[in-house]
Amino acid sequence: MYGATLLLSVAIAAQAVLGSPVQKRAGYSVKETHFVPQKWSKIGKAAEDFAIHLNIGLKQSSFDELERHLYEVSDPDHGRYGQHLSYEEVNDLIKPTDKTSSLVQDWLRANGIEDLGFSAAKDWISVTLPVSVVERLLDTEYHVYEHEDGDQLVRTPEWSLPAHLHEHIDSIQPTTSFMRATGQKTEFLQFPPWISPGYTPPSNATISKVCNISSVTPECFMNLYSTKGYKPKVPGLNKVGFNNFLGEIPIRPDAYQFLKKYHPGAEDAAYKFPQISIADGPAQDGPLTYNQSLERTSMEANLDVQAIAGISDPTPIISYSTGGSPPFIPDTSTTENTNEPYLVWLNYVLGQPIVPQVISTSYADDEQTVPKAYAERVCKQFAQLGARGVSILFASGDRGVGINNTCISNDGKNTTMFVPLFPSGCPYVTTVGATHQFEPEVVAFRPGYFDADGNYREIYSSGGGFSNYFSTPDYQTKVVQDYVKNLDGLYDGLYNKGGRAYPDLSAQGQYFAYVWNGTEGVISGTSASTPLMSGILALVNDDLYAHGKPPLGFLNPWLYKKGYKGFTDITSGSAAGCGVEGFNATEGWDPVTGFGTPIFPLITELAKK
Repeated sequence: MYGATLLLSVAIAAQAVLGSPVQKRAGYSVKETHFVPQKWSKIGKAAEDFAIHLNIGLKQSSFDELERHLYEVSDPDHGRYGQHLSYEEVNDLIKPTDKTSSLVQDWLRANGIEDLGFSAAKDWISVTLPVSVVERLLDTEYHVYEHEDGDQLVRTPEWSLPAHLHEHIDSIQPTTSFMRATGQKTEFLQFPPWISPGYTPPSNATISKVCNISSVTPECFMNLYSTKGYKPKVPGLNKVGFNNFLGEIPIRPDAYQFLKKYHPGAEDAAYKFPQISIADGPAQDGPLTYNQSLERTSMEANLDVQAIAGISDPTPIISYSTGGSPPFIPDTSTTENTNEPYLVWLNYVLGQPIVPQVISTSYADDEQTVPKAYAERVCKQFAQLGARGVSILFASGDRGVGINNTCISNDGKNTTMFVPLFPSGCPYVTTVGATHQFEPEVVAFRPGYFDADGNYREIYSSGGGFSNYFSTPDYQTKVVQDYVKNLDGLYDGLYNKGGRAYPDLSAQGQYFAYVWNGTEGVISGTSASTPLMSGILALVNDDLYAHGKPPLGFLNPWLYKKGYKGFTDITSGSAAGCGVEGFNATEGWDPVTGFGTPIFPLITELAKK
């Protein structure tokens, strides 16, 4: 996550007292190694008393069985479609075997570690330990690593386990992961934005009247996607949630100002939604403080809540703010965890018997900065939510196929490649791209430029790609193979033809009307299209509930089999990046806009069949 500079000086031991390397332990062998990503430098040994909140992922007993249930209840042609599993049923399927639990706990006790925390399904063990103990436990050494932008993390590129535990433990973090999931948005603008020279105003009189290309509002979205006039019927039953990381928190007075202007009558929603604090995540009801405004805090969180409430009110909203690192500022009296936030949030929400039916997340990072074992385990936890009937949406990114001049592998070989994102490439989530303009909509794009201070701002282009960790799931095999075939060798060697491809669908994502710190402006990104799509899907669920139907749940099997008919195909633009035009939008599915943008009445009609 890209956040404020982390002050980890207290975690850096003086070079004079670094001590000798950790002695290799008998019976241990390496469990995982991961290259330190480019732009990160080792700057010193971690202090022995620096506290690490360790999470140990135990092998789940029956994930294959859970996955079978997931696809059956998500396949519109299966007899079990919509018969989602309960909280208890999911936990029973993925809890570790007694043997796994006993062996891992015996190992911890043998190392003097007794005070353990457990996830709801007992598949994660959490414990806070000083670096010196973790180093002995995992036969490794932790150092402080600094990113070129100043962020710092305490990590190790390699760790080990007793040989007999390798098959019982999937992942342990924080160890090898340098993930810094960033919000997928471009900067807040208070000046007239760039407009494509080829832009043609809409001919539809209604769309022309309510849709302004330089500042797109909820009124435009309602008309463009045909939700105008729909009144939620069961808002007490149906909910939509969104995630905040990096110290982000939605600012209620800003949301009130936005809704009062752009969705009159809905402004009270700004003060109704609960703010769930996880792992000391922030919560506040008032305006930004002076320091928060200097740090430009809450641009992402404000965008999320304004995009959702602007389209789905009065559907109840739940805001999750998860602490963890980065950023965090440890001191001698306070220890804060350095965990990846997705895991912290997932273990919390999976422990709740009742969760929102749609959850929006506008954060992602380069897949290659995340150890594969950790990525696979987190992805499986998204599957657990899907089996319970929850639609999980992620942003596809804002840099096309990769940021220019950074498109190289992280395996020590420096191979030129497109750079996919995680969790965007997880097969159990629905990933959302961004569009712009109206008749027709095209791929969201803005060229790079120099700002008033002379700083170069990278191009913004809706993201798309193919995972290097996850293979193409069955539900999208045909459309992906067709798309790759039509590329006719273009970009061969730069992407994984057999990978999970994304996005799955898209929505408006450029120049959203927006309020931050009491100031009106516009903001862009798949961070905008993702909560907008989440709000529209929440309305679909409302209509399903009103007709005695279950919610959509894990969306993709339905989407790729029949739901795609309820979306407008986008055929112009591309996922520009890595110095090339990138994957192009074309007829049918493509890895830049998916199946396109929503037509609400058609989606509800298809979903009820």
